[in-house]
Amino acid sequence: MTGYPQLLQLAELFNYVEDVLAWAKDCEGRFLWVNRAIVMQRSSNRPHFDIADGYREILGKTDHDFCPAVLADQYQLDDDHVLAGNKIVNRIELFRLPDGTTCWHMTNKIPLFDDAGTVVGTAGVARLLKEADSQLVPGNEFGPVLAHMRDHYDSPITNDELARIAHMSVRAFERKFLRTFYLSPQKYLRKLRVRIASHSLVYTSQALSEVALNCGFADQSHFTREFRRQFGRTPREYRAHYTSHLASAGLSTNSAVHKQDVSMAQMDIKGVAGTAPDAWPDAPARRRKPDSRRNAGRSIPQLIAK
Repeated sequence: MTGYPQLLQLAELFNYVEDVLAWAKDCEGRFLWVNRAIVMQRSSNRPHFDIADGYREILGKTDHDFCPAVLADQYQLDDDHVLAGNKIVNRIELFRLPDGTTCWHMTNKIPLFDDAGTVVGTAGVARLLKEADSQLVPGNEFGPVLAHMRDHYDSPITNDELARIAHMSVRAFERKFLRTFYLSPQKYLRKLRVRIASHSLVYTSQALSEVALNCGFADQSHFTREFRRQFGRTPREYRAHYTSHLASAGLSTNSAVHKQDVSMAQMDIKGVAGTAPDAWPDAPARRRKPDSRRNAGRSIPQLIAK
């Protein structure tokens, strides 16, 4: 934390919060700070691990140094969105734990600013959720709404239905949801469905129409439209690109159970079978792995959360 203003020294408190991953990155996607949980998760299968070495292995690196390309590129898309001054608020998503089990997390990401008000980095937290818990956001009336989306994303969900769960009128619900999450209820739901679909495309051989149906889309054309809007590629193009990486690593893309298919793709700061992950060929240059020698003496910018 050397060089941070006093306020961000509070980030150390995240070392003592159970089931929370926390991090800060610069504009190039390099990790400036991570909490102890991320270091321990990455070293869970390494005997006689030195935690100081764990921090040194992570700081200054990017997601592409640790993650399979399909996840690292998604994280980079998030970073691009946040670096533009946006926030990701209480997004529910699946993660795969080091022991192979899966669980739901609640993710939040915000831009960081210097004293002049310029965006100089991003920060995020991902909190473990208990799958049976209906209060995903304690003390917030939208907790049961998010739980309903999580449990029924593969079925039609209307704003009328969600408003009843929140005990609000439809108009009040839509207005307050947008103000809270910076997304409309249906856009939040579509983003959840597309994220889950992206993993099924890579880790299963399901037909595109089947992926669309399993993830709650009315038909394949609707699915293709929404997928392209979020990832900039059609589902077919996305599958062709990322399954080639899995094939080169000798990993199977077949599975009989959709939920297991989805869970296979949920990893955090952890690589896949020792593969060297790539970004998209036309990805912005900052998505490439940085030269660690070039950045070795680089100073950490002054960051301020807003």
